[in-house]
Amino acid sequence: MRLASFTAPDSTIVRAGVVREDHLYALADQTSVLDCLRDPARATGETGQRWALGDVTLLAPVRRPRAIFGIGLNYADHIAETGGERPERPIVFMKLPTSAAPPNAPVRCPSVVKRLDYEGELAVVMGADGEVAGYAVADDVSARDLQRREPQWTRAKGADCFCPYGPWITTADELPDPHELRLRTWVNGELRQDSSTSQLIFRVPELVAFISETCTLEPGDLILTGTPSGVGMGMDPPSFLQPGDAVRIEIERLGAIEHTITG
Repeated sequence: MRLASFTAPDSTIVRAGVVREDHLYALADQTSVLDCLRDPARATGETGQRWALGDVTLLAPVRRPRAIFGIGLNYADHIAETGGERPERPIVFMKLPTSAAPPNAPVRCPSVVKRLDYEGELAVVMGADGEVAGYAVADDVSARDLQRREPQWTRAKGADCFCPYGPWITTADELPDPHELRLRTWVNGELRQDSSTSQLIFRVPELVAFISETCTLEPGDLILTGTPSGVGMGMDPPSFLQPGDAVRIEIERLGAIEHTITG
């Protein structure tokens, strides 16, 4: 099942729906994607209303996740391009709930940031009882200049709209093994990242278990699992995002997100 948040044509009311092929089928009013993550039975209450996907506006599946956990240096090739060292255990950081953004909405670069970068990532979406509910595509947008000079990454990683994700949540029952998915990122049509989640150092069960040692994972929480090589700061010379640039991230079986950079 693919769960989406959206607004219908000529409406500002946020709805939840199920995506099948190229149509979106609305769930009952007052039902949200978060409700469905808490209780999967809520996802069966379709109203009979449907729209073509191209006619609706997709929103972040959970518009304000309670918690967004990022994982640093989780692909060996990304460690090599950044000059880092392979971690003995997961490196966990936080992105603020307000960093969550719709899958196709613009990403605004704050004026203080001069080195904006992309990170295509597999996002894990939590459900009830600390179980993985599903997966999505995410961009862990990063301000490299702030990340380099500030020991905490809150500003570098957690700025407003620095976590566009979606386009929907593909439930875990449709993807029993998330570790064999091709992940690609393009900037202005140029392929920058082309890898597979098979290259993850710490896999999904390890990440969930590690975070759960100290933090209760609740429905709608996100875990961004890390990015492979091909980010802008790893190029020679480095190539950072500029206003007007278009970033597209696609993960096999999960769909794609695409957003432009604004100043």
